[in-house]
Amino acid sequence: MEETQQTFRPAMPELNKPAPQFDAKTTHGQKKLDDYKGRWLILFSHPADFTPVCTTEFMGFAQRYDKFQSLNCDLLGLSIDSNFAHIAWVRNIKEKFGVDIPFPIIEDLSMNVANAYGMIQPGASDTSAVRATFFIDPEGKLRAMVYYPMSNGRSIDEFVRLLEALQTADENGVATPENWKPGEKVIVPPPATAEAAEARSGEGYEYTDWYFSKKDL
Repeated sequence: MEETQQTFRPAMPELNKPAPQFDAKTTHGQKKLDDYKGRWLILFSHPADFTPVCTTEFMGFAQRYDKFQSLNCDLLGLSIDSNFAHIAWVRNIKEKFGVDIPFPIIEDLSMNVANAYGMIQPGASDTSAVRATFFIDPEGKLRAMVYYPMSNGRSIDEFVRLLEALQTADENGVATPENWKPGEKVIVPPPATAEAAEARSGEGYEYTDWYFSKKDL
């Protein structure tokens, strides 16, 4: 009999759909996705505790923790390590680098959360989560996903920028251009009809063409 070899494909959540539910043990007690209703959540995975790149990322998140809080956003880490390893690592970061880690870290020895979110990438490792980051809005919908390889650390400043851009787009019904930052002009949605396209040049926007106009907020 001919054997059929099945290729494992990680489950991948979808943008603008409800984020996968979880109920997990963390360094701050049991946490569920529903605990974060009404607030933004950045859920991020890392390959392992006591690794140098992950240590720099956790310190980066911690140093910008107050900024995320001011944007109505909580942080939640995850790796395929035990709670005891998480606690020891957090204590080590405090001792060696003088940085407190103020957010919880999920213990995911079962890999249930990692698999539900597609954090396990067989091309990188079958037992470690890659550097995946998920932006979940106050309604529990997944709004952005960012993946980095194990060898390279993330830009936490970019996550602050992206969160501000998502919130600005939601609140004002606009889009934001490349590398947009608060205070800069935003993009007006293109007109949906030929009549509206004809009228666009006279609507008071910074007009380049019928499909490309900007405005100040």
